[in-house]
Amino acid sequence: MTVSLVLVVIMAALIACGVYLLLERSLTRVVLGFLLIGNGVNLLILIMGGPAGFAPIYDENLDPAQYNDPLPQALILTAIVITFAVSAFLLALIYRSWRLANADDLTDDADDVALRDGTVAMPAEEVAFDADDTDFPAEASR
Repeated sequence: MTVSLVLVVIMAALIACGVYLLLERSLTRVVLGFLLIGNGVNLLILIMGGPAGFAPIYDENLDPAQYNDPLPQALILTAIVITFAVSAFLLALIYRSWRLANADDLTDDADDVALRDGTVAMPAEEVAFDADDTDFPAEASR
């Protein structure tokens, strides 16, 4: 089985550019990175599917080894649909964020930065979980 080197290079470039865009602060670039990684993974599945062959409905007199495996094609089709749905959801989140804050960039929360740096410790009452301390009334748990 020979794999086209051009397809491998394109797949690696798509995934590398997608990872770079995912690490950006702009939500639009995050969505573009997600789409690039999705296309790169689809190309990976196509490459790993094996060499091109005939469709299973082509001719009944052919050797079964000459047929193309339909499973990678089905996986790619499913991945395309899932990528489209997640992208539409992410675009709706970006639109809502833009309408609320008029900004596309994410900002650091001061409390999270303080916790990361170790300058502020989380209080013990927030760390421990009390089973009786819930937002639901006792009657609802029955």
